[in-house]
Amino acid sequence: ALSSAGPILPRMSANAARVQKTELHPSIERRMELVRLVSHNSHKRLASCLQGQLGTDAEKRHKKLPLTALSQTMQEGGGHLGDESLIGRMMEACGEAEGRLASELMQHEVQIERDVLDPLNQLAEIEIPNILKQRKQLAKLVLDYDSAKTRWYQATKSTNQAMAAKVDSLKDEMEEALNKVEICKDQLSADLYSFTSKEGDYARYYVMLLEAQADYHRRSLAALEAALPTIQMQQDSWLEKPAFGTALEEHLKRSNRDIALPIEACVMMLLETGMKEEGLFRIAAGASKLKKLKAALDCSTSQLEEFYSDPHAVAGALKSYLRELPEPLMTFGLYDEFTQACNVSDPDKRLQALWVTCDRLPTTHKANLRYLVKFLSKLAQDSEVNKMTPSNIAIVLGPNLLWAKTEGTLAEMAAATSVHVVAIIEPIIQHADWFFPEDIEFNVSGMFALPSHPPTPDSDPDRKRLTSQGGQDGDNQPPRKDRYLSRPNLTSLPVFILVSSHLSAIKAELTLTLQVAGLVFCLSSLLAVPPLPVRGSFIETAV
Repeated sequence: ALSSAGPILPRMSANAARVQKTELHPSIERRMELVRLVSHNSHKRLASCLQGQLGTDAEKRHKKLPLTALSQTMQEGGGHLGDESLIGRMMEACGEAEGRLASELMQHEVQIERDVLDPLNQLAEIEIPNILKQRKQLAKLVLDYDSAKTRWYQATKSTNQAMAAKVDSLKDEMEEALNKVEICKDQLSADLYSFTSKEGDYARYYVMLLEAQADYHRRSLAALEAALPTIQMQQDSWLEKPAFGTALEEHLKRSNRDIALPIEACVMMLLETGMKEEGLFRIAAGASKLKKLKAALDCSTSQLEEFYSDPHAVAGALKSYLRELPEPLMTFGLYDEFTQACNVSDPDKRLQALWVTCDRLPTTHKANLRYLVKFLSKLAQDSEVNKMTPSNIAIVLGPNLLWAKTEGTLAEMAAATSVHVVAIIEPIIQHADWFFPEDIEFNVSGMFALPSHPPTPDSDPDRKRLTSQGGQDGDNQPPRKDRYLSRPNLTSLPVFILVSSHLSAIKAELTLTLQVAGLVFCLSSLLAVPPLPVRGSFIETAV
């Protein structure tokens, strides 16, 4: 037996050396274990990002999404508010958009689960663990081989005849164990090589994740872009927007008006109850009353009856509106020109320079300035009673009509511009009929009706109040022209002003000398700048 065992000992030793090395590809095995770990963690975190429940069908998943609940809540809220409410319209439109987003999200999560989560779970929980099981199986087979080899070796050394008779059978057992080890090693090596070759496929899962997310966000963006124009159109078409703090052009366009509502409403209220009020625009109103009036004007309410008895609150609201304009009524762009005009030393040329600058105002700004100046001019006519001379009006109201576009606090800007602004505004108020010779109808929108309360000593029963009746009075008569019209006193104008008014239609630059009352004027200059106002039409004050 010993002699027969001798030739195979070297071969068995070599095989044993190979069997002892059970770690066939340690670097691959370590990377594979790391891949299993990171895949497991990625699967866990990605699954937690999904809002639907894993493994459920599409319909159930859609119902459980928070976006679906939000969509239903918005649409129900919009239904309760109705189409007459802008918020109701917006909620219905947004609810529909959120519903489309919920559908896109449901489809996205189903795709993510199918193309990314399931493969990652398969890799981390099935494929790699199966390979690792083979590694453990190889270790067990090696132990079995070592045990068989030990028994065979002991039999070859034994002098016992019974043991010697078993040498051949133990040898066969050992060789069979060795064969199993070799087969397992080959299978493990094949699986490890296969894993290495498929690493690119496994990495593809993360590419598919980003592609799915990009596609989802593109579809979601398309749904939002499809909904936004309708929502924005409803928002833009809604007329009930605040007037305070809104650009003049935007407010006029939105409300289809020529004169800003706060300006016209305040002027009409002051014409009825405030023209004789001493210190108008100078005496501050109660903060709560002023806030309430501004809010009422912001929502375009016609319930303004209670404010007629507080002209100081009305005047304060008018000042606030002018000051809160993003751009002053006399504009930032013409601030320097107005300042240069008021610095002209010659009084006549100063007036002409101011007229030229006023004429350059944008149409909407010029119309509202004309309306306001005509009212302030009328207010100044009662200065003996209300103490509001053109100078006083310019002092308290001028900084709200024109200011520089500079950084700084309100007090700093007012201090820097007040002197110039007073010198600009005062002559415009003094000579309002020269700067703006056209007649003015203060009830320009026709939204004023006869007062519904008994007249007061300071109010005229013929004056009109703001109402929602579209300018019709109680007798269903068409709105009459407001009685407060400012017209130039033609009888007090010199002859050359009358002549120039008839020549204003001539466009060609003809040089014609006209001598009236010993004065010579150039026709071309008459076409560019109107004649100077009549001295004494207002009490002149030093500029």
